[in-house]
Amino acid sequence: MMLDLALVKRGVVDFISEDELLSKVKEKGVENIVVKYGADPTSKDLHLGHTVPLRKLRQLQEMGMQIVFLIGDFTAMVGDPTGRNKTRPPLSEGEIRENARTYLEQVGKILDVDKIKVVRNSEWFADMKLPEFIKIAANYTVARMIERDDFAKRLKEGIPIFMHEIMYPLLQGYDSVVLKADVEVGGSDQLFNFIVARELQKAYSEEPEVVITMPLLVGLDGKAKMSKSYGNYVAINDDPDTMFGKIMSIPDDLMWDWWLLLTDESEDKIEKMKREVEAGKNPRDIKLDLARTITSQFWGEVKAKEAQEKFIKVFSRRNFEDMAIEVKVKPGEKLIDLLVRIGFASSRSEARRLVKQGGVSIGGVKQTDPFVELKFEDGVILKVGKRRFAKLFKE
Repeated sequence: MMLDLALVKRGVVDFISEDELLSKVKEKGVENIVVKYGADPTSKDLHLGHTVPLRKLRQLQEMGMQIVFLIGDFTAMVGDPTGRNKTRPPLSEGEIRENARTYLEQVGKILDVDKIKVVRNSEWFADMKLPEFIKIAANYTVARMIERDDFAKRLKEGIPIFMHEIMYPLLQGYDSVVLKADVEVGGSDQLFNFIVARELQKAYSEEPEVVITMPLLVGLDGKAKMSKSYGNYVAINDDPDTMFGKIMSIPDDLMWDWWLLLTDESEDKIEKMKREVEAGKNPRDIKLDLARTITSQFWGEVKAKEAQEKFIKVFSRRNFEDMAIEVKVKPGEKLIDLLVRIGFASSRSEARRLVKQGGVSIGGVKQTDPFVELKFEDGVILKVGKRRFAKLFKE
């Protein structure tokens, strides 16, 4: 196996450092490089934003490096404060176990799970004695900890920071000590935590890990990072039609980053496609290729092509009813409950947001009250956003 440095660097935000990686490979051989990826199982579903660092892991795996997938079942109970302007609510052990199980199932769509090592940090933290944790904490100052952007912002705004949040980077960093990680991959929002890991490794007389961070994928709205809480996400478990339709909804200027971060297309080819659009080619054609390429990664080429054909038929000819599912509505059922029940919203809060934003109509009439009891004639069309349709019938 050979190290492909150009591929390692593709799309990365931070690389600390190229020289360190080359030195490690020269000393140990690429096949002995331990790459750590940590995931706190704080939710059940992964979305395309999660796949950006996972795709980088796959590239390193194909070069022959050893991938260690760390399930942060202990740190999930603490909660990563990264990017948070308030304390993250704790999860129960049952929620963490179930989320971890689904994580591994979904990760298998990107990585060869038969060739990765899966560990859980409860293996060393659950029975850790207090003196050992004090030893860890003695290697980092409070002053340096509160330099991190999200802590500094919360202090400035008078928002409380709790002690367990300050401990989180130390716990995540100690994972690297235990695993003797040579490389760590994650989102760019994890840079501070990774720097803490490097410092702890030095304190424990280990060579510091190489840090590789990836961009935070911008979501469907073209503005905020992809997140379930923003409702701007594509879940990797979305069915082919839904996935294809969501990808086709992104702003045209966003698709270049998606080509780079979510596909294996060469950077030269991406630049060529940009020039074609600048010369007058319809960006919709290139976006169709993008949607098919991404959908095929999770559902195969046949289903991706079927989704494309259905999308073109429905949206080019406006045959919306061809896409509608048939739904029986319970007596007295409220709009908010129906949207969640049939999967057009992941939660009641998302359903409320969709209605308030004007994205829900029945029989062509925009709905404004998420709690309205549904009254309609059989066969009327419920439309949610641009891609989801249901034909309603009384139960």
